[in-house]
Amino acid sequence: MNNPLFITIVFVALVTLVGAFVRRRSRDKCLKSFVGFDVVIENVGGKQVWGRLRLENTGLELLYCSPHKDCDGHLETSYILYKQEYSNMQAVIRYHDQLDERGRNRRDKELARTYHPRLLRRLGRRIKNIFKTIRDSIIEVINVLLSQVKKTTPAGSMLTSQDKYVNQMKNELISSVATSYEPLLERHIGHKVVLELIKGDKLLEIEGILKDYTSEFVELLDVNYSISAEEAPRRADLVVLRKYGIIRHLAE
Repeated sequence: MNNPLFITIVFVALVTLVGAFVRRRSRDKCLKSFVGFDVVIENVGGKQVWGRLRLENTGLELLYCSPHKDCDGHLETSYILYKQEYSNMQAVIRYHDQLDERGRNRRDKELARTYHPRLLRRLGRRIKNIFKTIRDSIIEVINVLLSQVKKTTPAGSMLTSQDKYVNQMKNELISSVATSYEPLLERHIGHKVVLELIKGDKLLEIEGILKDYTSEFVELLDVNYSISAEEAPRRADLVVLRKYGIIRHLAE
């Protein structure tokens, strides 16, 4: 069918579906590993919020265990933090003593898979990293294929007339390819490291097992952490914004 209106409607629907699918899956994997757990979010100014983590690609939500009435008398049942507000977030903390039995079992399995990972797990990660490093090549291959299709197939004229939507769909797919490959950190995945954390005017050193990293966050398991100097350190897992925390040393 060569009806331009029909073809345009099909492309708009296709781009919308692809975009919705890609955006649904493009959640930060460090934050994603804390989904369903009771966590504490510590903001740069010292504010703390507790709740069960729910995550979307546009931000996160902490679900309170019970309704909370604020100082103005508003009844609140959750706290929403938008993605553009992540820069104000010091850390996401999963304290071990706040986990229920199901949470402890899930977390223990996570630790067993992470600490000194087995050969197959390391191999799988290396394969993923190969695809991350060839992202630019993927873009070039897609461009070449589209160019050839336009020149040599009957559908070429149709694709040419829908360039706007073809490019939009291509950009959605390319944006889903993770690009946070860091060779310096990669070799230390699953090992104990020391994180330097900027906290106010202090620089803290925190030892833990490096589980993962993204372009925005780094995730450590099995750390001793306290939000304030008045509190005794507690065993916890951390997701820290890379803006405030960097891996400085291998610790084993």
